[in-house]
Formats: sequence, C-alpha cells, structure tokens
Amino acid sequence: MTTSTRADLTRLLRADLRGESAYGAPQLAVPAALNTNENSYPVPADVVAEMAAEVARILPGLNRYPDREFTALRAALAGYLSRSGTPISADQVWAGNGSNEVLLHLFQAFGGAGRTAIGFTPSYSMHAIIAGTSQTTWLPGRRHTEPGRLFELDAESVAAQVESVNPALVFLCSPNNPTGTAIGLDVVEAAYAAAPDAVIVVDEAYAEFARPGTASALTLLAGRERLVVTRTMSKAFALAGGRLGYLAADPELTALLRLVRLPYHLSTPVQAIAVAALRHTDTMLGTVGAITAQRDRIAIELAALGYPPVPSDANFVLFGGLADAGATWAALLDRGVLVRDVGIPHYLRVTAGTPAETTAFLDAMASLGDEHRLTRRSDQS
Repeated sequence: MTTSTRADLTRLLRADLRGESAYGAPQLAVPAALNTNENSYPVPADVVAEMAAEVARILPGLNRYPDREFTALRAALAGYLSRSGTPISADQVWAGNGSNEVLLHLFQAFGGAGRTAIGFTPSYSMHAIIAGTSQTTWLPGRRHTEPGRLFELDAESVAAQVESVNPALVFLCSPNNPTGTAIGLDVVEAAYAAAPDAVIVVDEAYAEFARPGTASALTLLAGRERLVVTRTMSKAFALAGGRLGYLAADPELTALLRLVRLPYHLSTPVQAIAVAALRHTDTMLGTVGAITAQRDRIAIELAALGYPPVPSDANFVLFGGLADAGATWAALLDRGVLVRDVGIPHYLRVTAGTPAETTAFLDAMASLGDEHRLTRRSDQS
C-alpha cells in the first residue's frame, strides 16, 4: 500500500516567478472605496439601455466567433481620438481586454528574453510586472526627488537615462500613476530621439482628467513610427468592468501586434458594449468635470490639514506628510474609507469620487490624531 504525497507545484513554476506575489488591490465592501481609481459614477441609464439592446441583438450570434479585427470598434475609437484635433485612422488603433492586455501585446512583440525596458518609478506597477511575465528585463529609471520638483521628469534627464541602457521599450506615463504628474511633450521627444531602436510607449490612461493646457502625445504620432499612445475606457468612460483598453500608433506597428494576440481576443459582447458607449461619448464623459472638482477639493483640504498633496492631472491625489503610511491606511479603513498604499514611504493615494465619498475621506483624515503626521503641528509652532 502506498501513500501519495501532494506535489509542490512551485517547483514546476518558472524560476523567475517563484516567490512572487500576484497583483491585486483589496476589493472590500466599504462605504467609500477610493483605492483603484475607478469612476464612482454608474453608467448613465440611457447608455445602459443602448448597451443592453446591443447585447440582446448579438446574443443569438454567439455561436460564431467575434470579429477578429474588431472593425467597428477600431473605427469608433479612431473617431473618438480624432475629436482632440489630431486625425487618427482606424488602422492606427489597437485594442485589448483592458490596457494591461494592450501593454502585454507590446511586451510580447517588442520585449522578451535578452531585451530591456525602462520606466520611471514610482509609476504604474503593472509595467514592471508585465515585463517580468514576458521575461523582459525591467530597469527602473529615476524621477526628481528634490522639493519643488518632486516626482517630475525633464527631457535632459530622461534622454540621458534612456541612452545609457539601449532599451527595446521605454515607458512614460502622463498623467503618471500614482503621482498624478503629467509630462511635457519635450520629454517624449527626447526619449524618442535618445532611443532610436526602441518603441516609446506613453501611457495616457488618465488623459481625460488632465488640467487645461496639458498636451497629449497623440499630437506627436505623425512621422514617429516607433511611438505608441495607450488609453483606456476604464476611467473617464466608467467602464472598468467592461475591460477595454486601446492604443494609437503607426499602422505598421499595430499590424505587428497581430503576431502576438490570441485569436478572437475581444469578445462580441465587449465590442458591442464599447461601441455603444462611444456613441454616447459626451454623456459618458459627463462626470469628468465633477471628478476633477473633487480632486482639486481633496488637494486643497489635505494641504490645509497638513498633508501635502502632489499636484495631479488625474482622477486621484497622492498625498504625503504621513508618519506611517500603513498605520494611516488602517486607520482610514477603520473609518470606512479604503485608499491605496502604493509603497512610497509617508504617502498614500486616494481616488477622487463623489462629493459624499470625498467628504467621508476628508472627515476621516481630519479625525486622525497628531501621531499620523510626519511633522506634528506642535513641532511646526
């Protein structure tokens, strides 16, 4: 008689993945969930009705595979991007199940073993994670740390860092997550010139929330066949549950992404829902002004409370001045407010939600004791 022993499956896992933790923000049932930069407003009823009608229309045809080229969706996305004043054609557009899949396609096509990618941290953590899953070497670039320029990037520094590592991929975020800071187009141009053998990716997931005068890298696409601008419908379009991310680039580059995408990767319902949403662009973006108003309110009131915010062009605020970010995160959770600990000492990030959610967060912050401040008010007198 033999006794079977359960195998340790980790020994079968790729060596570079052993000991790693899966990505995931807490999903907790709290009165104010402000940790994942979701749009707090539900999809408007008239858009829901059209989405439901579109899904009902296509349901009988689910016995067939979806449109592999997602033709109607690409045209709709191109039309939306062209509203900014920069003409974008359908063959310049690519899409996936959330911007993370689009980023994965870029790593699969242009990264891989023996190749290097660089991004400027702190930044979107999935860039480094996807690099690892695609066996692309990830190099963390540096941002400014001095007061008055904290978390900023400039063209000269970016160019020098990029040129020194000869990367296959360069990632720039504008606005940047988790800091909320935007970059000038000169930074994008400098990175492009410094890395003649690299694909330059500008992640603009939060572009719709940027303050007036913030330029988009879409305006630089013409004549730059290695430049990519990624976007998402998860944030401003309030479709985080719909999972639709996309990019704009040279048609030759988007054609190359077909080599790595899985067959029929965008389901028929996802395509139908996204196209219906894009037919109601103005309605779907109708909450952007309300959200940015709460973002600015958060920044003003946090500063008054003694927790300095980082100027933000996104739908969230990174704020500092915390003696122990983890302790403050827990204290806020005890008060029914969930924010994000992004791993930067003395900082937390909060999403700009509804006025009621913002009030709940600010009231919770105001109720915290002096021990939560890095510099106590008694020390400032």
